[in-house]
Amino acid sequence: MRAALSQVGSFNRPIQLLLINQLTINVGFYMLMPYLAGYLSNNLAMATWMVGLILGMRNLSQQGMFLIGGSLADRIGYKPMILAGLGLRVAGFAMLGFTQSVPTLLVASALTGLAGALFNPAVRAYLAAEAGERKVEAFALFNVFYQAGILVGPLIGLALLGVAFRWVCVVAAALFLVLLVLQARALPSRRGSGDKPQQSMLADWRQVVRHRPFLLFSLAMIGSYVLNFQVYLGLPIEVRRVTGGETGVAALFAISGILTVVGQVRLTNKIKARWTPAHAITRGLLLMGASFLPLALAAGLPSASTSRPLGWFNYLLALAPVLISTVLLTFATMIVYPFEMATIVNLAGERTVATYYGFYNTLSGIGIAAGNLLTGLALDAGRSNGFPALPWIALTATGIVCATAIAALGKRGNFNSQATIAPTEATSAAAPTRPVTANSR
Repeated sequence: MRAALSQVGSFNRPIQLLLINQLTINVGFYMLMPYLAGYLSNNLAMATWMVGLILGMRNLSQQGMFLIGGSLADRIGYKPMILAGLGLRVAGFAMLGFTQSVPTLLVASALTGLAGALFNPAVRAYLAAEAGERKVEAFALFNVFYQAGILVGPLIGLALLGVAFRWVCVVAAALFLVLLVLQARALPSRRGSGDKPQQSMLADWRQVVRHRPFLLFSLAMIGSYVLNFQVYLGLPIEVRRVTGGETGVAALFAISGILTVVGQVRLTNKIKARWTPAHAITRGLLLMGASFLPLALAAGLPSASTSRPLGWFNYLLALAPVLISTVLLTFATMIVYPFEMATIVNLAGERTVATYYGFYNTLSGIGIAAGNLLTGLALDAGRSNGFPALPWIALTATGIVCATAIAALGKRGNFNSQATIAPTEATSAAAPTRPVTANSR
């Protein structure tokens, strides 16, 4: 953590503001969202399907609007989109605390998702533009502040929940309001290093899709998001199965967050000095897949009995494979994330970077949805067919496939590709034909 704090001072003021921005965003978001389902089902006595609909509305609006949010950021600038997203979070979180009607709750949930679609691509594009050649270090710090917010947010929310859920919403909305005022006053306006796009958003999207190296990289990385999401799906399910309770779930998030906050910057600096981005991402993906092997090996162990609670020794013994998997998965994510984010910018050639991030996030969101469905099916199939290791073996294989694909792209030079993006009619008409490459500035 000391290394992270010392490195913050080496960056300029806009990057420092963006780091504070992400920390506060995650504190506000995670102090509310983990408890929203319980509030809807218990306090408002909603049916489970209705709770799922309201929560799903947030994810749908966010994933569905990422590409539009990124394209707007490239056109009107990063700061306006960051401010717009913060404003929508203020409105959405306030509505969640002061309304009980289903239509209004759906609108509030949609607003919180749309907010993320507006500011997420803009924040990452702004960070990349300001960091210049230090993008990897900047994104490593970004991940530290991101995880710190996830650690702190639920604790604040839990304390406020003892008063009333409305107070959780009010304080979260107030945090976003303060952040909105701070960013409006102190964050300089910023646009990407390239010129303002001279073509339509649809033409931009066609151009991104025709950028073969970027598209192949995006497709190869989808599996990594499926593996990462198991912190929210597969690992908690396994904790409940082997321990019969929820305490171990909190331990998973605490371990993941603490490791990232303490070790991300130091690990990234060491890796950057020794490996190329292609090697870092490939080896990180291999470790990501291997992180599920302890669960595959322990899959035959009996589940916890609900009638007889485990003693502390047996509890730790039952939890050990999940904890080992969590540690390995966290380290793998720490290896991959900074180089992954920097590679997107390099492939974009620092032109319409927010659009590239938006497209990348959209693909990742689709992959997570499909991956969650397949993981759930594999969990059920493994149990019903007497092969409980099935989902963990499948996830390990996913990591190997993704790593193989990234290694192949690296060998073909696609991480610093000179491949030409096919020009659209709009760009051809607006200017002389000039190939846009990953190294264009």
